[in-house]
Amino acid sequence: MKTEQNIKIQPKQTFPLTIKRLGINGEGVGYFKKQVVFVPGALPGEEVVVEATKIHPKHAEAKIKKIRIKSPHRVKPLCPVYDLCGGCQLQHLDYNQQLKEKRDIVIQSLERHTKLNIEKLDIRETSGMENPWGYRNKGSFQVGEKQGKVLAGLYGLNSHQLINIDQCAVQHSQTNEATAKVKQILESLQIPIYNEKTRKGIVRTIVTRVGVQTGELQVVLITSQKELPKKELVLQEIQKQLPNVKSIVQNINGEKTSLIFGEETLSLAGEDFIQETLGDLQFELSARTFFQLNPTQTVRLYDEVKKAAALSGKEKVVDAYCGVGTIGLWLADQAAEVRGMDVIPESIEDAKKNAKRHGFTNTKYVPGKAEEVLPKWVKKGWKPDVIVVDPPRTGLDKQLIQTILQVEAKKLIYVSCNPSTLAKDIQTLSTKYDVKYIQPVDMFPQTAHVECVVKLILN
Repeated sequence: MKTEQNIKIQPKQTFPLTIKRLGINGEGVGYFKKQVVFVPGALPGEEVVVEATKIHPKHAEAKIKKIRIKSPHRVKPLCPVYDLCGGCQLQHLDYNQQLKEKRDIVIQSLERHTKLNIEKLDIRETSGMENPWGYRNKGSFQVGEKQGKVLAGLYGLNSHQLINIDQCAVQHSQTNEATAKVKQILESLQIPIYNEKTRKGIVRTIVTRVGVQTGELQVVLITSQKELPKKELVLQEIQKQLPNVKSIVQNINGEKTSLIFGEETLSLAGEDFIQETLGDLQFELSARTFFQLNPTQTVRLYDEVKKAAALSGKEKVVDAYCGVGTIGLWLADQAAEVRGMDVIPESIEDAKKNAKRHGFTNTKYVPGKAEEVLPKWVKKGWKPDVIVVDPPRTGLDKQLIQTILQVEAKKLIYVSCNPSTLAKDIQTLSTKYDVKYIQPVDMFPQTAHVECVVKLILN
């Protein structure tokens, strides 16, 4: 009698596979003898021959050896280092089909993590971009050196090899140009480049950010120490070659870490920040300020939040995880009052400044955890009609879910960047809230990421 072990997939085993769907990380998913197999680069409907690369207790990973039947939606990736870099997962899939698959990723998460009747849910078509390239307003490229040439790029997929990227297809053209010119300047002035292995050298990372609406550019050099050789020359060249530069900043990170930014930031030239516009709102972005990476789609996302909130001017709104106040300020002109909280005190200071700059007097921002701040307000007799949550990838804090269920606001708008945690949270919230609809929004074309705006109504 065959034991279970006999039919387990073996490392390096080659076998045929039919791809059924896309997984949450954009890889093809198929089944071989009832075992789940993940295949990066394979597309739904394709028949492929694969080789097993890694065996896990509940699934296997494999790579494509040969595509027998190709998906009609397969296209040639735009980027020459697409398969090495790992920054994008779906460049080989036609964009309209990417939007369909992203909606399917949301459905899969709901099937896996909820007991809801998916057939009856209003899950809308993914809202995509007219031009799904060159949308990222910020680039962070690690710097390296090879035979006197300065490289800038990303570490390859699951490796510590630096992939040089000359033109990133999803980066805004101005950030691509800025990175390339800074790289040339460092090379021609022979500025010591940091080496991860020896921990010698100085410049580690080039971060560039553009105000897409304003055209203003910020360049951040991340260095292993405070002293930057030939600093004045470096600054002169950057200003000469990039006339749009409004802000040149140095950030010092001498730690052995994969975190990009260190604690100390110095202004080298120009302003500390650049300006950016979203709709009618203006923002000042300093080097470490979090800001959405795709401003075009951010406007679309926030408009979906506004539509879902459907405010009449009388509502009290809570903007939990408020950051610098973007979502709350987007709603403030239609609300009686907006209150926000965030655990990062600098963000709260920025949120207050942003509200003041736009003349809003109906906003209040406090530092702290939503699950601790909100009950205090309710105790004092201030109860929200609408709660907007935009949590990190880990989803809502368990305690906050309990708070939301106790507070019983009439509407809950959930902005999610992770379908799995969204589905789990919806399941817990479903004791008191019904899902009115789910609107997927494509914030990161060519990648497997999908955001959602979910409207939940108190039942």
